[in-house]
Amino acid sequence: MPYHASRRSLLTAAAVAAVSAAGVASYSVGGGGRRDDARPGDRAPGPAPDRARLRRVVSAMTLPELVGQLFVSRAYGHSATDPDPADAEQNTALFGVRTAAEVVSRYHLGGIVYFSWAHNTRSPQQIAELSNDLQRAAADSGAGIPLLLSIDQEHGAVARIGKPATLLPGAMALGALRGPASGAPDDAPAAAPGPTASPAAAAGGADSVAEARRAARIAGAELVAMGIRQDYAPVADVNVNPANPVIGVRSFGSDPQAVAALVAAQVRGYQGVGVAATAKHFPGHGDTETDSHVGLPVMRHTRAQWEELDEPPFRAAVEAGVDSVMTAHIVFPALDPSGDPATLSRPIVTGILRERLGFRGVIVTDALDMAGVRQKYGDDRVPVLALKAGCDQLLNPPDLGLAHRSVLAAVESGEVSRARVEQSVLRILELKARRGLFGEAYTTAARVEAAVGVPAHLAAADEIAAGTTTLLANPAGLLPLDASAAPRLLVTGTDPVSPSGTTGPPTVVLARELTALGCTAVAVAPARAAAAAPGNAAVLVCTYNVPEGDSPQRTLVAGLLATGVPVVVLAIRNPYDAARLPACAAELATYTWADAEMRAAARVITGAARPTGRLPVPVPGRYPLGHGLTYG
Repeated sequence: MPYHASRRSLLTAAAVAAVSAAGVASYSVGGGGRRDDARPGDRAPGPAPDRARLRRVVSAMTLPELVGQLFVSRAYGHSATDPDPADAEQNTALFGVRTAAEVVSRYHLGGIVYFSWAHNTRSPQQIAELSNDLQRAAADSGAGIPLLLSIDQEHGAVARIGKPATLLPGAMALGALRGPASGAPDDAPAAAPGPTASPAAAAGGADSVAEARRAARIAGAELVAMGIRQDYAPVADVNVNPANPVIGVRSFGSDPQAVAALVAAQVRGYQGVGVAATAKHFPGHGDTETDSHVGLPVMRHTRAQWEELDEPPFRAAVEAGVDSVMTAHIVFPALDPSGDPATLSRPIVTGILRERLGFRGVIVTDALDMAGVRQKYGDDRVPVLALKAGCDQLLNPPDLGLAHRSVLAAVESGEVSRARVEQSVLRILELKARRGLFGEAYTTAARVEAAVGVPAHLAAADEIAAGTTTLLANPAGLLPLDASAAPRLLVTGTDPVSPSGTTGPPTVVLARELTALGCTAVAVAPARAAAAAPGNAAVLVCTYNVPEGDSPQRTLVAGLLATGVPVVVLAIRNPYDAARLPACAAELATYTWADAEMRAAARVITGAARPTGRLPVPVPGRYPLGHGLTYG
């Protein structure tokens, strides 16, 4: 037995070396999509892996090693080998070992997913060191297969890594782009009620597509420098439901063709710099009223509606060569009447994604610790059923040991064949080979310094953000304010925590930028705003996901209007706020509340930039898709 194990390890090492040496082949087979759709300026989607050599790697692996490659787990700590005591305790309680490196070795993991709440993302240099140490753990154990390190770095409302890394506008902000980012004159109407830009001109135009691709290239380059080669982005859901509690501004918009164009652009952007993009959440999460983190949503679209509204972005992602697609924990009766969530549905995962759309890449589940996938089956059955449905990567199970044992038992009992597991592992290894991990799994401090948060990237974030602010209403022409007159301004409203925890608070950032532009702006708490309003030229109120009916935010705006001071509302997340508040002197949407968006809004308010953003979603009862005003 010792001789056999040693021989197997030597075979695996030799095969891995052969794969690395063969990693320069042209892209012809094994890609995630059906064709190579790289654009000029993009690197090819990746070299074609040598399938014969990868099959030898797979056949040399033990069953526990094969099963381990299916799993992508969290692990606690900023260091792979020397975590803080609390993180070591958490790892011990959940995984039976103290360190993230030991989690990788014990379970032969295929990947690790980084979270800020797991204390993985303190700083770019720390992340790079963590990535390297995790790769060393993988190289020194089991089959020696490099890890695929992944993250949810969508930008906008979901960002795990913050400053000093570059934070870019999110999906809906990119969907709002139209016309030159500099704000040069276009054919938009003057700043008053009246005709608005057409939807066709408003969403998915040439500038939004180019800027979406540019943003993904910047985001991807920074991730690669930190050792992360898979991003769970872009979101391909078409948000047609204003009450959607989990997608909203994470979507590019409500027009499926515009969303499709932007999704394809970001796939090419990410993969052009070496990061595996992940289109999510298949078959579409844009018209639900339940958050799949806490419940099981039901999608009521008919099959025809799915084909018209939800399918196009995923088809575009596949045709752009996307490396991976993430499933949704939603029930979709028109596509599968069984009541199983899509993640566990063979008719959806295999029948539609594989067979109808022709996707050949890696299918990754949404996180298996979410309530949406755990309501019908136990945690021991969920990973087995996901694998049987056609999924490849099993993301973040609540109990990794139980999940690993359950899949092992399913193979040993014959419920799942070894061949089926090898099929998924082969896809995973092909993705790793395309992203160069067999040849260069490590990063360096110099790469981090050269790429992460560099001045060119930060300037690009501001340039992209400059075109996203959308002026929704300006009935009396209050905006732009004359900054040269040093007007007194009061800034108040909701201050949500930054998605990364590293920017804001937005009211303070907005006040600071307005002051830098020549105004005299002060941020105050909502409780003090009405008393402080008199004597100001205007009060600017940041709102955040205003609910229907009475709410503290609506009460705040009404109270400020009663002072007689002009009120300017900025919807800093969902643009639907405008329909849930009294009419004000001016209304704007920024779609995100990170610093770049607040700076862009300040420039629009003072006329330092002209508003060019257009709504990528309709605001029911108030504004149509494509609405947006500018200054004459």
